[in-house]
Amino acid sequence: METTLRIHTERTPNPDSVKWVVGTPLLDEPRPLSFGTGTTSDISPLAARILAIDGVTDVLLAPEVITVSKAKETSWRELGQTITQAIREWAAAGEPALGPAHQRPAPADDGEIEARIRAILEADIAPYVEQDGGEISLVGFRDGVVEVALKGACVGCPSSTITLKMGVEARLREEIPEVHTVVAL
Repeated sequence: METTLRIHTERTPNPDSVKWVVGTPLLDEPRPLSFGTGTTSDISPLAARILAIDGVTDVLLAPEVITVSKAKETSWRELGQTITQAIREWAAAGEPALGPAHQRPAPADDGEIEARIRAILEADIAPYVEQDGGEISLVGFRDGVVEVALKGACVGCPSSTITLKMGVEARLREEIPEVHTVVAL
């Protein structure tokens, strides 16, 4: 794997998150997976290595991208090389990105409106959010309010509120009249 690993970084709209593009498949799953502090190597050897670095707060694994979020008081200058080295060490060790204790999320048991919301989120919105190093997923729908979870670069991003209101909410309201507003939990 080490010979095919071509790492470069890309900025995200969130100054506290950076994408490491590795150029080789990390996951068999099309959707990103988020990992926070407390993630062990039996859940994700790759995420655990990166999260062990002081100042790293969150790791989002996508098929060929690793989005790393840092604490506000930490500098990317301090972290960048250390994160790249941790990724290279993981690849050299030949470890999988996901460990044996990783559990795939259970499929959602949606009603008709939730299924329509989820379909729009997954087909129309998630690909754009993922390009920016983030993830959006449906948490629930109640009384006209769509509740979503934002992960990766979306957490704490200065433009996430605009994205939610002008992008996500506008798109859902256009297709589903029962939707009145979208909130991030």
